Amino acid sequence: MLLFQDFHPLVAIATTPTAAQTLQPLCHTARLMLWLPESVHTPERKDVPTESFYQGSLKSHIASLWQNHRAFIFCLATGAVVRLIAPLLKDKSSDPAVIVVDETGQFVISLCSGHQGKADQLARMIALQLGATPVLTGGSTGLNLPAIDMVGIPFGWQRGEGDWTGVSAAVAKGERVEVIQEVGSTLWQQHLPPGHPFVFDGGDKAVDSNSANARIWISFTQRRFSPDSDLPKIQWHPRVLWVGIGCERGTSRELIETAIIQTCQRYHLAVDAIAGIATIDIKASEVGLVEFCQARDLPLRTFPAEVLRSVNVPTPSTVVNQEVGTPSVAEAAALVCSERFSASGTKVPTTNLLVQKQIVRGDNQPGAVTVAIAVAQREYTGRIGQLFLVGTGPGQLDQITPAAKTALSQADAVIGYSLYIDLITPILHPGQIIERLPITQERQRAQRAIELAQWGLTVAVVSSGDCGIYGMAGLVLEELKAQGWDGKMPGVQVFPGITALQAAASRVGAPLMHDFCAISLSNLLTPWDVIEKRLNAAAQADFVIALYNPRSRTRIEQLAIAHSILLQHRSPQTPVAIVRSAYREDEEITLSTLDKLLDIPIDMLTTVLIGNQSTRLHGDWMITPRGYLVNDE
Repeated sequence: MLLFQDFHPLVAIATTPTAAQTLQPLCHTARLMLWLPESVHTPERKDVPTESFYQGSLKSHIASLWQNHRAFIFCLATGAVVRLIAPLLKDKSSDPAVIVVDETGQFVISLCSGHQGKADQLARMIALQLGATPVLTGGSTGLNLPAIDMVGIPFGWQRGEGDWTGVSAAVAKGERVEVIQEVGSTLWQQHLPPGHPFVFDGGDKAVDSNSANARIWISFTQRRFSPDSDLPKIQWHPRVLWVGIGCERGTSRELIETAIIQTCQRYHLAVDAIAGIATIDIKASEVGLVEFCQARDLPLRTFPAEVLRSVNVPTPSTVVNQEVGTPSVAEAAALVCSERFSASGTKVPTTNLLVQKQIVRGDNQPGAVTVAIAVAQREYTGRIGQLFLVGTGPGQLDQITPAAKTALSQADAVIGYSLYIDLITPILHPGQIIERLPITQERQRAQRAIELAQWGLTVAVVSSGDCGIYGMAGLVLEELKAQGWDGKMPGVQVFPGITALQAAASRVGAPLMHDFCAISLSNLLTPWDVIEKRLNAAAQADFVIALYNPRSRTRIEQLAIAHSILLQHRSPQTPVAIVRSAYREDEEITLSTLDKLLDIPIDMLTTVLIGNQSTRLHGDWMITPRGYLVNDE
């Protein structure tokens, strides 16, 4: 289960059997441990495993779990939770998310670490699972704005120095906030609501302090803010710097770290903007390099000499060429990595090399380190992307499964046809990337979703009905396969939905009680002669038939042909149901017979159900018997 994985390890705590029952649905969906006091443990109680019961005081038990869990879900009084966790709270950047659910499961409160601990996001997800109301009290929530200390998280940005509280307060007040973004994705800018307080600038253009109430720098540069300034300022550091390293065998981690930090300081570069380390493949197991990357949680990218040899660098070395078969290691490796993270996919020029090779030796340490730094056009997210293929059912929010709702809430980006996006808007939240593409651009939707997921985002691709039935799931998987997907990265999860034929059938009774089939009359992806063969076969076999995509503005003759084929094998009095926009505000339902089918308005939002020889109309209901051995009137 990919849902809730960002919050693991996750723990839930209840003190009464009723509270435990309220949280029980989360145990299976979120794979969390539910803890109860030993006092409520009875032999007949089998809904919670034995190891979920704690002994002693709840306060001591929570203290024993606090450091090793990213999120806590409490089902008890809010005041009690406040008193229990108060001694354990240290800083919002490190405290776990804390959620409170009332015993009846009507409200889910984001109590602590709403932004950086993602408690707000977790509260939304839990509320969707329980059918409850999320209670979010952050200053930006009411303004439909993303929290300023969260906007860069999907893209792997690192929070730098600054007055985060002051800038967040300015945003919450709707005051003018200057944004100077030099690098990194601007997707967050493109999905802000109208009337937002941000004013965007570019480059190193000076900003009049009197014209702004706060300022945000998004850069790989490490800035030092004046303590004498009253203007609150913060820094986000997109991870765009690739550090090329060459080193003598046996060079220590300490010397490598010192060399990188000194080089960054000398050129005013933020260490937090480092995307990763690059070097030649013969250094892949160099202990100092490996230890440094593990300690800093940085990727180590290595390349063979022939790849590095093909890169044009400003300071090649014949000595290095004689030693390892390439005139450059540090500069060439840094440039190769920056090229691979180029948004345009074109070869990156040597001007992207911010720092030419610097050789650093330790005073009392053996070895030497060569450092070079290049900047990529696109940041490294450091995340494994996910694709959520979501079926949203017929349209009403209460017809969407809790798992599908949770997936939509968790996604960094949501992609779909504009009508389907509009129908699920209440589930979406500030900060999400919402991309609407026209109805004819299904393959472009799939390609865009894969692009974002391969970059590291969690992307929900929306289909009405069930995404695996005439939906986007097949197109996305086909495209992944065409691109050489290994079946693992990005991860894929399919969330089924109520299909159009199920929704239509439920509005008219029980027309699908015997064998049935679905046939799409759209010949955009299927040759029409194949569709005709299927219509003939289904009609002859006496299937109840659901027709998808029956008629569009330009494609009108297909329904007439299908009608003619069906009349060759079915009685003109065969019951039919024409259901348009099932469960939506503009729903239209017509019950008729096969001979009158073409007299009824039908379009792409319509599903047509055609009965078999046993199907009958009874008042406003369409009924197909479960078998043929039924006495007919």
